[in-house]
Order: sequence, then structure tokens, then C-alpha cells
Amino acid sequence: LIRPGTQVAVTFLPGEEMSQRVEAAVLVRELGFEPIVHLSARRFTSEAELDQYLSDITTKAGVKRVFIIAGDPPEPEGPFQDSLQIIETGLLEKHGIEIVGIGGHPEGHPNVSKADLWVWMENKIAAIRERGMTPLVVTQFAFDDDAIIEWLKEMRERGIDVPVRLGVPGPAGIKRLLGFAKRCGVGASANVMKKYGISLTNLIGSAGPDKLVASLDKGLTPELGRVRLHLYPFGALTASAEWINKYAEKH
Repeated sequence: LIRPGTQVAVTFLPGEEMSQRVEAAVLVRELGFEPIVHLSARRFTSEAELDQYLSDITTKAGVKRVFIIAGDPPEPEGPFQDSLQIIETGLLEKHGIEIVGIGGHPEGHPNVSKADLWVWMENKIAAIRERGMTPLVVTQFAFDDDAIIEWLKEMRERGIDVPVRLGVPGPAGIKRLLGFAKRCGVGASANVMKKYGISLTNLIGSAGPDKLVASLDKGLTPELGRVRLHLYPFGALTASAEWINKYAEKH
């Protein structure tokens, strides 16, 4: 169902062994896709562990792309508090990483002010470029097309010209979508969900991103730069792959 060469994220979830994450990256590569390996800064227990992990994913899975987040733990499990500290170790370029993804938050962040989010983004992009790598922004998933477009406009007005992957919720059960939205601090008001095609008075059934993607397609004008979509499948990988293929056939 998935086209050869498609970029597939390999997440960094709690309760997993490092070896499992490496095996997942290897499998993605063996299946003919391009692994984008997530690095959760606060989950690394030491710089040596990060060094070894990068060595394993690059030598065994040919990884060239990573995506760095601070991660969920309120307190770091090792020396890294945030993703900028990972970039500044010099280990990414040491292991031949070429493209470094960082997070974007069209609807804001529960623990960081809007002004600080832009400063952090600019600092991380500068640090990535200083080390000879290419920056990429991948956003948290969102349901609100207006918020996404406004955030993207502000980004370009600030002179931030990097490519962007807009996070879009893949087709999933309505309760599942709302559950992930709550866990991730994503806005899911009645008005926003209505635009997405969900009524909060009827949580039975499933929903897909057709309305959201159609609206983004209209709003993404050339001056907003290089933008693509990143689907969050929430475990429903088959449904997301089928949705992509059906959408491609229609358009």
C-alpha cells in the first residue's frame, strides 16, 4: 500500500529497548522506505548512549534523517533537557546525518510561550546549518486549518524559509482522535472539530482528514514556501496508507 521510498517515522516511545528501535529502523529500510528516526532528548541517559544509538541506526539502517524532540518526561533521564542540546553535541554530523527535523506548534505549546517557540526554532535552525546539515520543521498534528495557515504565514514573515511538514491526523476512530488530541495538548473545540467533520455530540464511528487537507490545499499559496504533509496514523497504519492512495487517485 505504501509507495517505495516513502519517508516513515520511527518513534522513540517509553518502555522500548534501544535494540527494538534500531530493529524498527532496519525493517523500514529493508521494506524499501526511508526511515526518519526520532530522538527524544530527555529519554537518553547519557551522551554515550546517544552516540551508540546514532552509530547503530546509521550503520545498520543507513539512516540519514532524524527528528528531534525534547520528549515527555518532566525531568530528563540524562544530560539533555532539550533538542538544541542534542544538536550541539556534534554527534549528528559525526555519524553522517544530513537532514534534521525539529518540531513546530501551530496551536502553541502548553509549556512554552508563543514568542519563545519562535526563538527556539530560529536557534535550532541556525545550529543545524552551522554544522552543515539541512533543517526541516515537522509540526504537531492539528485540526484547525486557520491556525495552521496563520502560523505558517507568521513563520515566513519572520524569514524562516525551511521546508515544512504539516502534521495531519490520519483516519481513525473519533474517540481515538480526541484521546490523542487531549494527550498532546492539541485544540479540539466543538467549532474546530466541526470543521474537521466531527460532532462532539456523536463520538461513534471514524473520521478522516479530507476536509482539512482540502482546506489546506486552498490556503497554501506559493509564498508559504515548501510544504508537504506528514500523516499521524495513531496506530492505524493501513487506514492511513489507504487514505493517501485514495486521495492521490482523486487528485
